[in-house]
Amino acid sequence: MAHKFEIRKNKAGEFVAYFTYNGESIWWTEGYSSKASAKNAIESVLKNGPNAAVDDQTD
Repeated sequence: MAHKFEIRKNKAGEFVAYFTYNGESIWWTEGYSSKASAKNAIESVLKNGPNAAVDDQTD
């Protein structure tokens, strides 16, 4: 699979959710104190992302 979510720990020991494509990090969340919070962030993106508007500010 070319794209996936990953949960990693940062240098501060916090849990961070990453979205990667072909091994490259596209975006990531803030650091969370619990893995459950990072998983909730991923679930929120999966639930709300497909209906998100595109705001093209190039015009």
